[in-house]
Amino acid sequence: MSESNAEEAPEPLNSIDFRKLAWNSELANNVNSLKKLRLYFSLTEEEELTMQEVLDNHPMNIPRYYLSLIDPNDPNDPIRKLAIPTAEELVVAGQMGETTGDPYGDDKHNKGNGILHKYPYSALVVATEYCSMYCRHCFRKRIVGLPNDKTVESFQNAAKYIAEHKEITNMIISGGDPMMLPTSVIAKMLEALKNIDHVNYVRIGTRTPVVYPLRYLDDELIKVLRDFNQHKTLYIPTHFNHVNEITDLSKEAVLRIRNAGITVNNQAVFLKGVNDSVENLVDLMSGLTRIGVNPYYLYQCMPVSRVRHHFQVPLKRGVDIVAEAKRHLDGYAKRFKFIMGHDIGKIEICGRKDDILVMSQIHSRPEHPEEASRILMGRLTENAGWLEDLDLIE
Repeated sequence: MSESNAEEAPEPLNSIDFRKLAWNSELANNVNSLKKLRLYFSLTEEEELTMQEVLDNHPMNIPRYYLSLIDPNDPNDPIRKLAIPTAEELVVAGQMGETTGDPYGDDKHNKGNGILHKYPYSALVVATEYCSMYCRHCFRKRIVGLPNDKTVESFQNAAKYIAEHKEITNMIISGGDPMMLPTSVIAKMLEALKNIDHVNYVRIGTRTPVVYPLRYLDDELIKVLRDFNQHKTLYIPTHFNHVNEITDLSKEAVLRIRNAGITVNNQAVFLKGVNDSVENLVDLMSGLTRIGVNPYYLYQCMPVSRVRHHFQVPLKRGVDIVAEAKRHLDGYAKRFKFIMGHDIGKIEICGRKDDILVMSQIHSRPEHPEEASRILMGRLTENAGWLEDLDLIE
């Protein structure tokens, strides 16, 4: 570290009792600049220049809790790869093929007020742009959401849309991370949905149990979630990617959610250098079932600009890893589906026979209802990572 970069040493991360910290005030200690990052990690001048170029496009935001999970002596630490920018984020073209800013087709299904209505029976509301941590593999890197001071007003309009569309049987509150909103705001959102009879259940998509579990030490939040769940079923999909994210504090957060009667499901992303081995997947899925979290989806990394070329695992290699991992997992741990979240709908990646990849379309866009449940087959190449990379067989 250069003399000009010298800073006063912070409190060692392993000495902090995160259980004693207020969740909302601790956010002020997030590492969101190179100045703060170098208090915890030694960075070369070249690394700093590269990181700053990345941050000019995609900001960094890491809670001290999540930073404490990183082994500072391991440059290949999986948690480090999920949280800290690298030069690879500057790569926008390479052997993995084309990239896009909107792989899921969000733009064409945007109904205003943060509503994305892609499938007839499901509606998603982007409630906030803020996350407690900005994941380096995020597929919504380009999206700017709604300022928090307008969230409730916009959500009321979103709830009105949902009430008027009786084909919607379930809805997802997403972001950003809606659990980073004040508890009073979350309560008002849920209250707006409580009496919409045709909505059978609500999901709140959040990574806070993983990256910021102290949020669930807030008794008032747990009460809000419990009270709503007693009126209308509430699910919490979360996002563990590596077994190292399963800590005593994350276990405690999950247990408090489960004690409120709420089911927690996990949607991991298959990421090169993070969890792309049989051992990593077995440890992750087994660890999740051990703490009462249901393995639900394993997403193929999307072809997102500044993400694809360093995180996407080629399908030919990936499908073999998943198949072998499932052979080592028990019944509940192997229930997850290997999924491609494509613009045309969700596609399950079932397996391969030689160079033929077999897929099953789970959901389809409303203009093509006949595509749901169809079988798709495509010819694999060594680097194919997405549907468009395959030569589909009619």
